Amino acid sequence: MTEPLRLSKRMSELGLCSRREADEWIARGWVRVDGKVVSELGTKILPTQKVTVERQAAAEQAKRVTILINKPMGYVSGQAEDGYKPAVALIKAENRWKEDQSTTQFHPTQLRSLVPAGRLDIDSIGLLVLTQDGRIAKHLIGETTSVEKEYLVRVQYTKLGTLPESELKRLNHGLMLDGKKLLPAQVKWQNEDQLSFILREGKKRQIRRMCDIVGLKVVGLKRVRIGRVKLGDLPVGEWRYLEDGEQF
Repeated sequence: MTEPLRLSKRMSELGLCSRREADEWIARGWVRVDGKVVSELGTKILPTQKVTVERQAAAEQAKRVTILINKPMGYVSGQAEDGYKPAVALIKAENRWKEDQSTTQFHPTQLRSLVPAGRLDIDSIGLLVLTQDGRIAKHLIGETTSVEKEYLVRVQYTKLGTLPESELKRLNHGLMLDGKKLLPAQVKWQNEDQLSFILREGKKRQIRRMCDIVGLKVVGLKRVRIGRVKLGDLPVGEWRYLEDGEQF
């Protein structure tokens, strides 16, 4: 028989919102199961039952912003640590890209619940996504995500000669980290000292560790694309809103 599961988990599975948002909506009486309002947190339902949300929930969700920033070196993606500032500290009116096409007006309240959807190391630069929308966060960093992330990686070979073709093939398909086989990657030379990496997962310091295995030292790492959204001409340290109709 089908096991009942928490309503918030089911709402997340259906792509309606994040679990945190679901709990908030349930508490406000904005969620119906088979047409009846459910306002008790922890309620369990069957997957066959119909879940709907009130218009207030959709309206609130529409107000949530997603921000793209070109993270400089020396900033951490998430919470402040070891004296380093978080990337969210750069989200202020004066740092907004002057060519941002969005009509959204900046307001400090947008910084509430603005979280990174994926990390970018302190010594890496490039495209970082900060969002208030749990659906976007799940799409980009959920366990089942298949969204591509593209990086330009400047490297030095630490052994004699140049990187053998067999080692380049290993970078594409065949390396293991933390005892687990990595998903296939797309790795190719851009020029004599720069590689392009396209990954569909994001283990901690993955590219640096992959390179280390085959004798490459990473001297620069920049993320230039997440799914269909590109860094483009966004200057370092500046940010813009994800536009209406722009999708990862």
